[in-house]
Amino acid sequence: MRFAKVQDLQTIAEIIGCKFIGDTHFPVYGMNEIHVVQEGEIVFVDHPKYYDKALNSKASIVLINKEVPCPEGKALLISEDPFRDFNKLSKYFNPFNPAVKLKAESAVIGENTIVQPNVFIGHNVVIGKNCIIHPNVVIYDGTLIGDNVIIHAGTILGADAFYYKKRPEGFDPLISCGRVVIENNVGIGAACTIDRGVTGDTTIKEGTKIDNQVHIGHDTVIGKHSLIAAQCGIAGCVIMEDEVTLWGQVGTTSGITIGAKAVVLAQSGVSKSLAGGKVYFGYPAEESRDKLKQLASLKKIPEILEKTRKL
Repeated sequence: MRFAKVQDLQTIAEIIGCKFIGDTHFPVYGMNEIHVVQEGEIVFVDHPKYYDKALNSKASIVLINKEVPCPEGKALLISEDPFRDFNKLSKYFNPFNPAVKLKAESAVIGENTIVQPNVFIGHNVVIGKNCIIHPNVVIYDGTLIGDNVIIHAGTILGADAFYYKKRPEGFDPLISCGRVVIENNVGIGAACTIDRGVTGDTTIKEGTKIDNQVHIGHDTVIGKHSLIAAQCGIAGCVIMEDEVTLWGQVGTTSGITIGAKAVVLAQSGVSKSLAGGKVYFGYPAEESRDKLKQLASLKKIPEILEKTRKL
């Protein structure tokens, strides 16, 4: 998330009430998660396991819970609770803006786009030309939709990320202030849910077609001309490259990559990254031919046991 105007290190420290290491006028352009952070932005880290990753990332400012040597050309914000203070910054720079009508005044809708009854369109939504938005679709603030997009009834774009920190008193959510971006010629079925990015974008690229009742988690990127069948569940921070096919009820873990032109057969579970151009099946998903051979071998176990008893 980029700020509307450039801030300085001292101002950011004052907002969250913490000490800092670096020049008071060190420029701060925005804030982001570790996998999408860019130069000039803040990233947070609250576990020693990830200190090096954060300090050596593209981030220019690291919000951290321990005073450590500051890398050259960077700045530190020293916080007792970086997760809490990252949320403070999200609320400060992207405060919740309640809706007062079904279509926000700031929403922009392109020519020849049809919006059916009972569609909710939030603040700063942009919808392109020649789209059809069917009844009871919910489009949260900041969503960007291209041209020739069809979204079927009951789909929700832009709900919060499923991202929590466990506290003694319960679960503390990481506030979502990213967007959903739907590129041109995308088709989305009925009753789908696509979560916004935490600070970046959840993106569905050009020409992809999504069936009914599909869930796509925060910050995930779905490549061009992909097919996703009904009841698939795609976790957060997944990268699906172009022309991937997921058949019904495929589920994935977070943070993986599925290579271009991969095909994952129905009811498979993807627990690690998959190379492109191959067909996969089962849980954990493996190349289909290998998995089917394994299943065929399993069927022979009773026969083998019976022969063993007779020896």
